[in-house]
Amino acid sequence: MEGCIFCKIVNGEIPSNKLYEDDKVYAFYDINPEAPTHFLVIPKDHIESANALNEKNVDIISHIFMVINKLVVDLGISDKGYRIVNNCGEDGGQTVNHLHFHVLGGRSLQWPPG
Repeated sequence: MEGCIFCKIVNGEIPSNKLYEDDKVYAFYDINPEAPTHFLVIPKDHIESANALNEKNVDIISHIFMVINKLVVDLGISDKGYRIVNNCGEDGGQTVNHLHFHVLGGRSLQWPPG
């Protein structure tokens, strides 16, 4: 989608600190990390938010979670724990209208988050 910052990252128009990439998803480190380990996983296809999931695109969610599983093991945060966050809509704190999952770990995370 034109103007989408995450689409521009996927297309290489905006630099990122890439962690992982395959034909379906792109993972990169957050530029303003909230934990020692903080990365995002996004679908390469533009999906605006969790509200835009449907029968044609919902399979991307299982793929994203399998990639997250691989990455947390690779980064050594799987045993102690981590948090996966998806913000949906304005009141949910979504600031980029492209489906994405934050993965945070490497420290004790408090609840409620805010």
